[in-house]
Amino acid sequence: MTTRTRKPSPDANAAQLAGHDGFSLISNEKLLQIYATMVKCRQLEKRARVLLEAGNRTADGKASTGHEAAAVGVAIDLLAGDTIAASSLGFLLNFIQGAPLKRVVRRMSGRTAGARTIGAQLKAAASTALANKTKKNGKVVVAFLGDLPASLNFLEEAFNFAGVHQLPILFVCRNGAEFRSRSRKKTDMPEDLALKAQAYGIPCIRVDGDDAVAVYRVATESIAHARRGNGPTLIECKTLTWQTLAEAGPAKRRVPIAAKHRKASDPIQNMEEYLTRKGLFSKEVKLKAAAGFGTELEAAIAAAQSSPAPVRRALLAPPRRPQ
Repeated sequence: MTTRTRKPSPDANAAQLAGHDGFSLISNEKLLQIYATMVKCRQLEKRARVLLEAGNRTADGKASTGHEAAAVGVAIDLLAGDTIAASSLGFLLNFIQGAPLKRVVRRMSGRTAGARTIGAQLKAAASTALANKTKKNGKVVVAFLGDLPASLNFLEEAFNFAGVHQLPILFVCRNGAEFRSRSRKKTDMPEDLALKAQAYGIPCIRVDGDDAVAVYRVATESIAHARRGNGPTLIECKTLTWQTLAEAGPAKRRVPIAAKHRKASDPIQNMEEYLTRKGLFSKEVKLKAAAGFGTELEAAIAAAQSSPAPVRRALLAPPRRPQ
């Protein structure tokens, strides 16, 4: 679980605190910032996949490609002191939060100390959210849940606790799973995750998880809702299958996906088309978004030579050429 410490920009503060009345107007600068951050997240994910293919199966870059809209749209404007927890997007969210790139690179290795199970992270997240509410400090907790398995008893407990205490916490999942409680029989049909959240008084907002602007709007409103003391929200980011889990492993296990489906569900491609319609996109914008970042990333990887030997060997594996 990490807490944002980077000093937010004035327009980020204004956008977050404005709530429903302010979230509909997104500046051109913010749109371009969202796009550039998504591009850099894609570069990070590709480098992390090299670690997986080098044999480090514990790296937490699993299938994050194609989910940049959810990560960036929710996390990009969090304020100092806000907390992100229970994340399957790990290092990407560290990067979006403004963590030093060297620390992000260490997280990419999958060897960082103190890793917790999602159940333990959710308990810690709920505890932090309760403390925030008690102090009335306006801070929020965002729990990124990823693509959830069908048996999530620990999440039911978190929903119950957050709903009863009206905690300033957001639950964010991709492609919300059907939910099977410990209290239900194996033969019972699992419940929709949104219905389960609503049963505990938590509203659910479904949004196109391939549309960064849509996610940003929903997240901004939900975060402002939590800051005002109005309780938790579940945001369900519905995405197409841009990449199968098998693709994150060795090349021999990869499963091809039709090119038309990739394009239709690629959030970066969607963002480029959105910026084009607004007259904000060009080849220069695309080049600028990633300019220098690759060099900076490789420098951070090289700096990891002081890491323990197993981490160093994984981090320094040479990147593979695109096929």
